[in-house]
Amino acid sequence: MTASIRFPTPYTVIFIVILLSALATWTIPSGAYDTLVYDQDQQQFLLTTNTGTERMQADREVLTRLGIPVELEKFTEGKIKKPISVPGTYKQVDADPAGFADVLFAPIKGMYEAIDIILFVLIIGGFMGVFNRSGAFDEGIGYLASTLKGRESLLIILVTSLIALGGTTFGLAEETLAFYPILVPVFLAAGYDLLIPVAVIFIGSSIGTMGSTINPFATIVASDAAGINWTTGFYSRLAMLVAGTAISIFYILRYARKVKKDPALSMVHKPGKASPSMASPSTATATHSQYHAVGAVNKLLLVLFALTFAVMIWGVSFQGWWFEEMTALFLLAAIIIGVLQRIGEHNFIEAFLAGARDLLGVSLIIGIARGVTIVLNEGQISDTLLFYAANLVEGMSGFLFLPALMLIFFVFTLFISSSSGLAVVTMPIMSSLSALVGVPTEEIVNAYLFGFGLMTFITPTGLILPSLAMVNVKYNVWLKFIWPLLVILALVGIFIMWAGLLI
Repeated sequence: MTASIRFPTPYTVIFIVILLSALATWTIPSGAYDTLVYDQDQQQFLLTTNTGTERMQADREVLTRLGIPVELEKFTEGKIKKPISVPGTYKQVDADPAGFADVLFAPIKGMYEAIDIILFVLIIGGFMGVFNRSGAFDEGIGYLASTLKGRESLLIILVTSLIALGGTTFGLAEETLAFYPILVPVFLAAGYDLLIPVAVIFIGSSIGTMGSTINPFATIVASDAAGINWTTGFYSRLAMLVAGTAISIFYILRYARKVKKDPALSMVHKPGKASPSMASPSTATATHSQYHAVGAVNKLLLVLFALTFAVMIWGVSFQGWWFEEMTALFLLAAIIIGVLQRIGEHNFIEAFLAGARDLLGVSLIIGIARGVTIVLNEGQISDTLLFYAANLVEGMSGFLFLPALMLIFFVFTLFISSSSGLAVVTMPIMSSLSALVGVPTEEIVNAYLFGFGLMTFITPTGLILPSLAMVNVKYNVWLKFIWPLLVILALVGIFIMWAGLLI
């Protein structure tokens, strides 16, 4: 009997990347760029070279002389906080290759360096655990399914939009698996095939990820790794979310109406045949009867849930909040939600820990992935890789650079399917290219989001295979269904990034 070949988990992939990075320190020459950082306290630039650190007046003239095509306000307003490489200053230095101890300590050091993000993610997990215990989100979806019976086209629009909203705000992904037993009977009873529920749920989640506006596991982590405020580039991501959701809904509706009119046009060979674990069309009425109206408490919880993210946006945008304040906000919100549910101290802690436990894997990935950057930096080959990349794109305009970068992130996602892990591994190097090619750093973050988001639609290391298994749809059928939409969304993403260059 032939054993099935399984793709390794993100943890193993990142450990392999750490090992390859360590090997690279033995083969790639060590080197370093001069770096420039803005000192907010002294309101001066700090220029670090291989001979030491020099203080310089913070003005446009210095940036022009150093060849850094970044607006002075990006530094003074705190949008760029991390040191950036000074173009044309790369020099080779003495080699310092990584040894066994360096590889062993890299993930541990990564945990220390990323502890603020890790704690933030764990607290959000606890917050989601307490919130999900109420069943408010499921109740809202169920209520929609019940009240819109017979108007399933409208249900397609609303559910896709709501799930996309969840994806763009808090990275709604694994949680969507719970929606299939609710929605499959509804769509089957309406005369649609099994592709419709998986399209509505999974495309909604994926387009929300692609257009992540405030998603802490993608946008915030990537922006932090790039050294910019996560609100920078918000409107480009909002445009991607709105345009992508509208296009996706039109795409799904077009197929749904075609199949409902002529079932023979279905891409699914046996439309109407769900997997044994899925509710059948005959149980649709029973499913509907479970949901009548959203309770008063759950209405309040849904409002509080949305308000928490609104306060986070306000705090970061106008009050200078960062991970410490945002983490405290979600902790407070979790406590308030627990009090409103009247679940008691024991049940609250149990739900909070269960939610945090669900995101422990994400937290570990963030720390382990940071270890890649540590190995590259300590081996002093990060700047060498940056130098090679700069030579590769030298003379390339931003209009060519951004689509190429989006393609790179698209491919990387096949190997590192964690949005946080991919951001921490790649963003410190990729973001440094912004000054070298004259592209705003926020557009590099957007290239990451768009490239990562596109691959989530099809990557076998993500959630698509479990989702398809729930509705008994084959992977090749899904690929045939989704690829035209991917091409359209890729073009939309490229045009939005180009617009970001011109505005």
